[in-house]
Amino acid sequence: MNRRRFSAAFFGSGVAATSFLSTAPAFAQATGPVEGKDFTRVDPPQPVRETGKIEVLEFFSYACPHCNSFEPTLEAWARQLPADVSFRRVPVPFLMNAENFQRTYYALESTGMVSQMQLKVFRAIHIDKLRLEKPEDIAEFIGKNGGDGAKFLAAFKSFSVVTSVSRAKKLTADYKVDSVPLMVINGRFITSPVLAGGGPQALAVADQLVQRARKG
Repeated sequence: MNRRRFSAAFFGSGVAATSFLSTAPAFAQATGPVEGKDFTRVDPPQPVRETGKIEVLEFFSYACPHCNSFEPTLEAWARQLPADVSFRRVPVPFLMNAENFQRTYYALESTGMVSQMQLKVFRAIHIDKLRLEKPEDIAEFIGKNGGDGAKFLAAFKSFSVVTSVSRAKKLTADYKVDSVPLMVINGRFITSPVLAGGGPQALAVADQLVQRARKG
């Protein structure tokens, strides 16, 4: 969702944005993705973190209903990535409660609870309409849903999480990200459900861009 179009009224309306994940036929891999339609180039290209890996970034926000719709499809895709692909989520510094939601993700990451809690956090916000506004509220939710709330809260307030948030802000600026969800492949290509025509289509485009990056 674009930061300029997001509103608290829309967020509270219960719109699931299911139309965002198009029901159209999956991206036709035989023809290959079309630049300017299915993806764009990063100008200038950005460095990647891991040498010898193809880096895939997903910029997202827990406050974004489109990210909520995209997440289950994205998780299934990420679990099947080959060993030479490094997948990393980047929480963005815009949309509702941005700083706390950025810290939430990195606290979950640093405590090893992302796979356990990621979908649950999205569901709490977009389906159950919980107001996870304060760190203590989020920690209480984590504790009630199978995680370690005390460990989460300590990580939330840690210097390492603050540092991760600062890096996420820089990445968001470097890639000129102003809408989510958005995917960056190896610092060179950008695709998204909006560009590609749906969530599954964006992931099919990402697969082909990974292949392109692999070939150099």
